[in-house]
Amino acid sequence: MPKVTTQQLRKRTQASAANAAIKPQTIGASHDRTQLRQRTTAKSDGADGSRHFGPMFNKSLGQHILINPLVSQGIVDKAGLKQTDTVLEVGPGTGNLTVKILEQAKKVVACEADARLAAELTKRVQGGPLQHKLEILHGDVMKRDLPFFDVCISNTPYQISSPLTFKLIFHRPIFRCAVLMFQREFALRLVARPGDSLYGRLSVNSQLYAKVTHVMKVGKNNFKPPPNVESSVVKIEPLNPPPPVDFEEWDGLVRIAFSRKHKTLAANFKTTATLQMLDQNYRTFCTANEMMVEEGFQIKAAVLGVLTQLGYGEARASKMDVHDFLKLLAAFNDARIHFC
Repeated sequence: MPKVTTQQLRKRTQASAANAAIKPQTIGASHDRTQLRQRTTAKSDGADGSRHFGPMFNKSLGQHILINPLVSQGIVDKAGLKQTDTVLEVGPGTGNLTVKILEQAKKVVACEADARLAAELTKRVQGGPLQHKLEILHGDVMKRDLPFFDVCISNTPYQISSPLTFKLIFHRPIFRCAVLMFQREFALRLVARPGDSLYGRLSVNSQLYAKVTHVMKVGKNNFKPPPNVESSVVKIEPLNPPPPVDFEEWDGLVRIAFSRKHKTLAANFKTTATLQMLDQNYRTFCTANEMMVEEGFQIKAAVLGVLTQLGYGEARASKMDVHDFLKLLAAFNDARIHFC
């Protein structure tokens, strides 16, 4: 057996110590990689709270689930539901609001665009006493005809707030009321009155066909995941019968009036583009109804004449209410001046 010298033993001892020093560093690196994987996993699960329970919520579809039961009950109470009511719910999500509606209504027709949430809602009531009262329509509510309903309740996806509002307003037969959750600013524009800073075309168009009232404010922390803005609930009660107004005519007038809502009506109607449009409409109307266009007819004089006759030349849209615009539209139409 070969002899081991003192020098060789010293080298082996130094090598063993070096290896021992390396091992803690390897363990530490592994620990760092584990923490990195954990952080990555946490990020993928939604650092904004979009996956606290149930399926991952899709913010592109406006999915912010109402989780406060007191707010849900308050919405249902404001709807004044009857045991005979059929309720249309738009965007039921996981069903927190739906189950409270089912407890008080005869039937709920829930329209949900996300198949995953529709499945969650189905499972939630499956096998229970409320199952037979729920019908789920899968798809985009804006791309389908609405079923019959007495009341509409919705935690509305904010990107369809305006189109859904007017789809409901023009729905026939006329329903009793709608209680809808909206972004706070949109809700305040709906209920704004003449002189309010948010009063505008949306206010006038909605209030032409319905009584619109503010019901409650709802803070962002009442939702999962929380939206970036505060919310409000409004109640819409359609007028029955609705006013006998051609909406395209009405909206054409209102669009001109609110193009610069703090300017006078005379200033808004004297713009070149507006006068050209009204002149063309005047001549088209006369031709369609076999009427002669007066020799030397000037659309500008005709328009200003109507405004002066009614005393609206110096009026401003921001201060005018629905009745003012109805009177103005009737006078323009009597003068063969049309807006569509």
